[in-house]
Amino acid sequence: MLIPLPRTALFIILLLSSVQGLALAACSDPPAQGVIWIQCDKRNLDLSRVDLRGAILTRTDFTNTVLRKAKLSGADLSFSVLDKADLTGARLDKALFMRASLSSAKLGKAYLVGAKFDRARMPGVNLDGARMDETSFYQADLTGASFREARAPASSFSQAMLNEADFSGGKLQQADFTKAALEDSNFAGAVLFEADFTGASLLFADLSDADMQSAVLVDANLDEANLEGADLGKAQWVDRRRCRSGSVGTCQ
Repeated sequence: MLIPLPRTALFIILLLSSVQGLALAACSDPPAQGVIWIQCDKRNLDLSRVDLRGAILTRTDFTNTVLRKAKLSGADLSFSVLDKADLTGARLDKALFMRASLSSAKLGKAYLVGAKFDRARMPGVNLDGARMDETSFYQADLTGASFREARAPASSFSQAMLNEADFSGGKLQQADFTKAALEDSNFAGAVLFEADFTGASLLFADLSDADMQSAVLVDANLDEANLEGADLGKAQWVDRRRCRSGSVGTCQ
């Protein structure tokens, strides 16, 4: 007859099993799906087109590493350093970059649907032409970032630092910019339909020719902002009044 193990013995067995599993994870392991690289040095490497889907890459240093067209779907890069890394065209859907550092990183034309960059440090990052549906940049530092022609519908930039960021020509319908710092930012020709700028600072921002229909601008700072040619039809103005359909350049 089998005698059931005491709970304490069972816990010790499970703990040893988990420790043994972690011991198998080493920085010397080759790149592969689900690989575990924690606190590893992966600087200045060429990892173009590698398959790291579902990998755990936390607190790892990828400074200057090339990850062009790499597959990183669902990977966890939280707290990692990717300064000046090249992730052009990479697949990063549902990847985690919480509190990661991506200063001057290249993510042009990357696929970032559902990725999370909350509280990440990303000044000067290049995201031109990236696909960023429902991507989160909550409280991220994106000073001077470039999002030209990027597609970011329903993405969150709430409380993010976006001074001097370039969103020109971007598709940003229903994006959340609540309480974001957007001074000297460029939204020329961008689609901002139903975007929410509640409490945002748009001092000296360029919103010329932007589609801002039904956008929310309650309590936003629009001092010296350029709204020439901007479509403000049915937008909710800074004083909470609703702009008339056909309002262009000014809320009527």
